[in-house]
Amino acid sequence: MAASRNSLMHNRRENRIPMEIPVTLQGHRQTPGSEHTFTENVSAGGARVISTRRWQKGAPLVFASRTGEFRSEARVAYCIPLRGDGYAVGLEFTDPKGRWVVQSAS
Repeated sequence: MAASRNSLMHNRRENRIPMEIPVTLQGHRQTPGSEHTFTENVSAGGARVISTRRWQKGAPLVFASRTGEFRSEARVAYCIPLRGDGYAVGLEFTDPKGRWVVQSAS
């Protein structure tokens, strides 16, 4: 698993900032409805969230901050089982709208 984590870090375009932000995920194919969760880290183009659901790589979903200031369609970049319950899910924003906590440098 360390090799796959290193390759994820190597392929990443933006640095991630450790930050817990309350968010909502929608669009899971097998489990309809919203999941209220939080980020582990963030960047201008995506986030890593903790989910109780297993997501398929490439799956589309809707990501939104619970404050309502930010919403984006997103794509699952990876989904890694955590020790115990849950999954770490890497998300890439594909259609961001609103004010996100990290702004792009470009």
